Order: sequence, then structure tokens, then C-alpha cells
Amino acid sequence: MSSWRDLLLRIGDKSPEYGTSSDFKDHIETCFGVLRRELEHSEDEILNVLLDCAEQLPHKIPLFGTLIGLMNLENEDFVRKVVEKTQTNLQDGLDSGNCNRIRILMRFLTVLMCSKVIQPSSLVVVFETLLSSAATTVDEEKGNPSWQACADFYITCILSCLPWGGAELMEQVPEEIERVMVGVEAYLSIRRHASDTGLSFFEDDDETENGEKDFLEDLWSRVQDLSNNGWKLDSVPRPHLSFEAQLVAGKSHEFVPISCPEQHHSPSTLSVINHGQQKHEAELKYPQRIRRLNIFPASKAEDLQPIDRFVVEEYLLDVLFFFNGSRKECASFMVGLPVPFRYEYLMAETIFSQLLMLPQPPFKPIYYTLVIIDLCKALPGAFPAVVAGAVRALFEKIADLDMECQTRLILWFSHHLSNFQFIWPWEEWAYVLDLPKWAPQRVFVQEVLEREVRLSYWDKVKQSIENAPGLEELLPPKGGPNFIFSVEGDRERTEQHALSADLCNMVKGRAAAREIITWVEESVLPIHGLEVTLKVVVQTLLDIGSKSFTHLITVLERYGQVIAKLCPDQDKHAMLIAEVGYYWKNNAQMAAIAIDRMMGYRLVSNLAIVRWVFSPENIDQFHTSDHPWEVLRNAVSKTYNRISDLRKEISSLKKVIISAEEAATKAKVELEAAESKLSLVDGEPVVGETPSKLTRFKSNAEKKKEEEVSARESLEAKDALLARALDENKALFLSLYKNFSIVLTERLPDPSRAGTLRELKSTHADSMAVDLEESAAMEVDNENSRQKSQSNGGRTSNGYNIGEKEQWCLSTLGYVKAFSRQYASEIWPHIEKLEAEVLTENTHPLFRKAVYCGLRRPNNQA
Repeated sequence: MSSWRDLLLRIGDKSPEYGTSSDFKDHIETCFGVLRRELEHSEDEILNVLLDCAEQLPHKIPLFGTLIGLMNLENEDFVRKVVEKTQTNLQDGLDSGNCNRIRILMRFLTVLMCSKVIQPSSLVVVFETLLSSAATTVDEEKGNPSWQACADFYITCILSCLPWGGAELMEQVPEEIERVMVGVEAYLSIRRHASDTGLSFFEDDDETENGEKDFLEDLWSRVQDLSNNGWKLDSVPRPHLSFEAQLVAGKSHEFVPISCPEQHHSPSTLSVINHGQQKHEAELKYPQRIRRLNIFPASKAEDLQPIDRFVVEEYLLDVLFFFNGSRKECASFMVGLPVPFRYEYLMAETIFSQLLMLPQPPFKPIYYTLVIIDLCKALPGAFPAVVAGAVRALFEKIADLDMECQTRLILWFSHHLSNFQFIWPWEEWAYVLDLPKWAPQRVFVQEVLEREVRLSYWDKVKQSIENAPGLEELLPPKGGPNFIFSVEGDRERTEQHALSADLCNMVKGRAAAREIITWVEESVLPIHGLEVTLKVVVQTLLDIGSKSFTHLITVLERYGQVIAKLCPDQDKHAMLIAEVGYYWKNNAQMAAIAIDRMMGYRLVSNLAIVRWVFSPENIDQFHTSDHPWEVLRNAVSKTYNRISDLRKEISSLKKVIISAEEAATKAKVELEAAESKLSLVDGEPVVGETPSKLTRFKSNAEKKKEEEVSARESLEAKDALLARALDENKALFLSLYKNFSIVLTERLPDPSRAGTLRELKSTHADSMAVDLEESAAMEVDNENSRQKSQSNGGRTSNGYNIGEKEQWCLSTLGYVKAFSRQYASEIWPHIEKLEAEVLTENTHPLFRKAVYCGLRRPNNQA
């Protein structure tokens, strides 16, 4: 017989615990029968597991709610505890800002109301509490509109409960729920429309203010449609109706009112920058759960009511959230949602919307990759074709896709294909060879193939494109290191070759770093100069470490001092990075790894990496290769991670100090008590414990004090390191944006000709217009030429109609926005200095707009 835990976990599923039955009513009766018997022995355990199930399997909440309603008929005391625990958890969620807990527990309360466990009026009080807090927050005088994200979240929670209980509320307390609806409508009239600027999947959407509804306005519209439809929907099971005659006899329990945390009050004069910082903080704490990515045409998507789409999205996002550590269970629950219609297309759109979500996905992209793989295996007849359709649709729009989204899509697609023998109909995309090298579709194919080679090997990837052999042109170079002192073959042997061989022999002989430094300083540097010396040392050490990642680490650990001695400043760091790039010019992955490791060992600085990235040879490939951007992303990420790690360590140390202080104080009190205690010695009263006890107390007090002092010293050291890291971070972003400003100013057209991205895209077309008109008469029909219809905006039947210079600007501006968005939290503290030194009045408006767009700061507030 199945245990009560298994029955709770598998209720509603097709599982052996419930035999052949898939009827919700049978499942609830079976589970209820077992729980009723077990309550006497395991009440506390059942209470905790039941609430955990409700929170972590929220798509089954209607089943759990009905189950609790039936238990309420026989054990009111147990259900009273369920209600009290739910109230406590909800209040904890509100106090800590735990968005998922708040949203799901409110849905749970709604279902408990449907099962007669709590009064409808109690639920309305919860709604009105959140509504009042939201209205106060967006009030200019009483609240702080910078925190509208919190207010919007509260209203979203209210509206998202209504598919689960709107019908019951309207039936039982129509006036009260109508009052809530009027309040929501009033709130919507005073809040600001939430712009997706800087977070849109497609670049053009950031420039188009076409009156589209934001997420909350859209949800309000869907709820109104649901209300007009008599609160009927297909996506929410209503098992309580099967037990309505029994449930009505249950006692409704009191639900203690909740309270919202105190609002962030706005200072009387909130500067534009403070407003921006607070708005950013609010959006991080109360993020919008989904930004819809409409990949498929309406004819492809399932014919759903608007509210059904919202509910299924909620189910899918809940499963993705709670099963992020168990991909197979996640896929299993995603394909078995309690809805009577198919939803493969919606499932694909929801997963891709999370994978590509900006500024970052809720979980690491690898999680979504694995879930998609498991869904393809779980639904082999349907989902692979849906995923392939999504890839084709996104590929058609790749020119307009945000640069960060392009990078994620490349990484996902290459990894996905590596799990399916790299099989893809590449012949469909063979036409990209006819496009210019800077066309986004061609670059996409090139980068996917390069990433595939990293995940496999060159010959395997070449074999996978045999149906489109021309694409071999886009494969990365085949070959290993570019070691200029190799003695293989008939290469000419020079004196530098001999120096390299000497160094190699010293390393093989396990010579100490100090010994090699002496050899370099005495025998190489004075005779051959820095440039040759650096080339010999770096090329030789890299070649010794080229066999594997482990070999590289070993060489850098043992002989990093040699490199550090040769490259003590930023100029030499830049030369070092250039040498690494030259050695690994045929392997972008190893070049990026080597530079990243060298930064980890502080052999190169992040400023030197920025300098190298903005060198002429790298600038020229900003729009055709991800290589320089990968190196830059690694450098900025490593700098940011150092700061994050230090902040965590400091936070941990502060807790240690508090504990050490308490322990030291306790030890001191014990010592003082021991010293003042009266005891009898030889029949005479003596102040103080026996000498042995006093010694032990003194020793303990001294030890605890030393631990406290040690913790404080550690904190001071970490604070100093953090201050240094923050200074490095500030210098990094100033250098980065100055370099961006310089290269973009040199290449962007005059603002009068290109004040928007749309105008920038048309610059090349306008300059070509006269030539096209003159050559129109000379056009000759060629039936054998490949004519391809295309809706990509940028590509026509004759190719890609955006010029190289314009595409370079578009790509670089896209990366400016991506870096600004990803590291907004670190940039905001330095925004005043950034505006004073970089974003001046002479800055090109497109560059300023890209920065502000990434920071989610309105451009008109500059």
C-alpha cells in the first residue's frame, strides 16, 4: 500500500499510487481516506508536508484545497492549524519580499475559500490590504512611485487569484469583490505605464511606443474578459464542486489579517539619479515574472481564451521554478498539466521567454537547455518539431534580436544540437553564404558552428553539414596552437628558437621561477629587448601548457612570477594579451580561457583587457565575431564576481563577529561571577572560585576575546579588499564607456541623419538609392539566380541591405546596452561621474540612449 506522502505528492498524476484511475474525485477520496487514518499518529508531519506540497506543486492547489476542505469536516482543529500556518507563512513572505511564496499562498487561500475553509470576506480583506498598500506606494505625496514594481506585484497577486475563485467570490460576496475590482481599476488609472525599454527581446521594440499594454494592463484585460464570460475557463480544475454538498457543512475558520511591510518613503526632493537607483532596486526585488515572446503566428498557437494562456503560463513557470534541481521531474510535470487542451507551442514560447529573459534568466541557461532536451524525449512526436519551428522563427528575426539574446540563443542552440548528434537541415540556411560577412544571419550560423566545434571536434561538425558543404567556409580554423618557435618540419632555426628551447629545457628540468627570472634578466632581456623576450617567454610557456587546461594552470601557477616580472604595468599587460591572442589565433576558446586565467592570477588587469579589446584588429571584428566580446564579458564578470564574493564574505564575517561578541561577553560574565563568588577554604570564607576553576574561566575569556579580535581584523582586511575592488570596478566601467564613446563617435553618422536606430539602419539604403535607380534599367532577369522571400526586415531577395559600417554601429550599440543592463547595479553608483566624463552634451544621442536604455533610465531625464 502506498504511503500517505506518495499519495499527496502524486495526487492528480497518472501514477501507480492511484492505480488505473485518473479521475480527480477518486484521487481525492483515496488520499483523504488514508490521511484521515494517519492524522492521529502523524498530525504535525502531515501538516508540514501538505503545506509544502501546496507551495511547491501549485498547479495541484485545487486538489489540496478540496482535500483540506474534506478534512475540515472531521478534524476542525487540524485545519485551523493549516489556516494559521498559512497566515504565518504569508506574513513572512510579505515581510521578506518572497514573491513566489506570496503569490502561491494567495492562490492557496483562494482555493481554501472555495472549499469553505475560510470566509470569502476574509479573502477580500487580504485583497484590500494589498490594494491599499499599492495605492499608497504610487501616491506622489504619501508614497514613493519609484517602488511601483512592488505595488504592481501586489495587484498582480490579486488578479491572478481570480481564475481560481472569481466565480465563488462573485456568487457569495458580489458587492465586496466589485469594490476590489473598482479599486484595481482606480489603481491602474494613477500608476505609470510600465515600459519594457531596455528589456525587450527585439531592438525595434525599444523605439516603438505603439500603445501596447504592459503586463499588468494585459492581465487586467484578461480578467475582465473572464468576468464577461461568466468566470468560465478550461485551465483551472474545480474538484471542490464534486464535493460541494459535503463541504458546505464545514466550519469556516478565522484568517488573521495580514499587514504589508512599511513602504519606502520618498524624500521631499528625490533626484533623478536617486529615483533611477530606487526604481532599479525595486525591479530587482519584485521582478516581472514573464515577458511574453511571441514566436509563432497566431494560426500556429493553440486556440485559447486569453485567461487560459495566463493560467498555463503560471503552471509552467511554477514547475520551472520549483523543479529547477530536478530536470526530469520538471519535464514530466510540464507535459502533465491539469488542462484539457494541447499547449506545446505555448510551452515552447514560455521556456524560450525565460531562457532569453533580460537582464538575466531566473536560472542558469543550462537548466532550460536540459529541460528542452527532456521535453523533446518526453514528447518525441510533437515537441522537437515545435522547437525547430521556434529556432527558424527566431532565425528569421535575428537581425532585430537583442545582442545578449543572440548570444544566449547561439549558446543554447549549439548545446542543444550536440545532444542530438548535431543533426540540423543546414541546407535551409546555406543561403547565408550569399550574404555579406556582417549579416546577422551569417554571423549566427558561423558562431553556432564555432561553439559546436568547442563541444565536439572539427571533423565531426564538418560531417554534420555535409548537406550544405559550402558552410565549411564558416567553420573556425582547423588547427592547434600557432607556436612560432616550433622546430618541426623545415622551419628556419633562429637564435630565438634556441632561447625558446633553452627555456623549455629549464621548465622540463623543473627549474624554479626565480632561476628563470635570473636567466631572463641576465641573458635574454639585455641582448634581445623586451618585445623578443616577451614573445619567447610567453609563447614557450603557453606551448608547454597547451596540452590541456590542467597543463595551462600548472604552468601559470609555477611560472606566473616570470610573466609578472616581465609585465609589471598596463602597457606590458596589453602586449601579453596580444601575444596570447596570437598564439591561440586558431582557437578562440583557448585564447579566452588563457586570458581569463591570467586575470585570475593577476598577471593581466581588467583595464588591459579593455585596452586589448578596443585595439584596431579587434574593433574591426566587433560585428562579425563574438571572440573579443567573450573576452570582455569574462573580464567584467570576473571583476563583478570578486566584489560579490567579498560582499558575501563580509556579511558572513559580521555574523561571526556578533557571535564572537556574545561569546566573549558571556565568558567575561562567567569570569566575573567566579571571581566574586564566596567559597570556604579551610573553614574560612574566601572571595573567588578555586584557583583551577578561575584559571579555566580566565583562559576561556581570553580565548573568546582573541576570537572576537581576530574576526574584527579579518573584517577590516576584507573591507580594505572590497574598497580596492570597488575602485577597480569604477575604473573599469569608466574605461569601458570611454572606449565605447570614442569608437562609436568615430563611426556613427551625424545625429541629424541618424538619431534613432531605424534611421541608422536606413542610412546605407538611402545612400544606395540613387545607384539603384540608375542601375534599374540595366537589370536582367536571371531565372537561375536564387531568389528567396524574406521577412527579416534587413534582408531582401538580393542580400542584406544594411551596410557594414551601419551594422558595426548597430552591433556595438547593442553590446553597450547589454553591458549597461547586466551590470546596472554596479554602474548606478558611478552614474554622476560617468555623465560628467563620458555622457556629456557632445555625446552622440544613440550612444547615450544605449547606455540609458540598459540602465532603464528614460533618455529625457539626462
